[in-house]
Amino acid sequence: MTTVWRWVVIVLVGVIVAAATFAVYMLSGLNDEEIPGKLGSIDNFIVAREIKPAPLLTFLDEEGTKVTLEKFRGKIVVLNLWATWCTPCVAEMPMLDRLQQQLEGVGVVVVALSIDRGGPEVVREFFDEHEIEHLAVYVDPTMRAQNDVSAIGLPTTIIIDREGNDRGRIVGPAEWDDAEAADLVLKASAPLE
Repeated sequence: MTTVWRWVVIVLVGVIVAAATFAVYMLSGLNDEEIPGKLGSIDNFIVAREIKPAPLLTFLDEEGTKVTLEKFRGKIVVLNLWATWCTPCVAEMPMLDRLQQQLEGVGVVVVALSIDRGGPEVVREFFDEHEIEHLAVYVDPTMRAQNDVSAIGLPTTIIIDREGNDRGRIVGPAEWDDAEAADLVLKASAPLE
């Protein structure tokens, strides 16, 4: 292959990668005006540009029974994609457990959806070891959920309103057990501004 053709191939590959990156960004449906202020903060919440239904995810509960997000219709869902091997995920799990405890009585459910391939047993063992008492075990060993919600990394947390609509997300860890986080979650069913 001549030098000219090598450069043509390199430029074409670069154009394809750039186009694919732009397409993923545009398809994510995130509000590009909302730029996270600091890592690990609720301030990193990115409001959805438009209200649209969350993807229909299928995953397993602790008994290995198939579950969908439809099970939680009528509740505000804090959908957290995580894994036991993800250090930032592990750090925020106790805070998500406390958020579940604090908001359960007002119709909020934290769905901590693990993408561990080891199944529900791995997550149950993790919960027991870390004294996670208020979260149910949910697992997607196929890891399809990560693609279905366009998660670019772990942890990713998506707030879903009572009607099943995606209202926005945080990519990366956050402090979920403070008043600001609770307020953010409870406002999930408010109209978009």
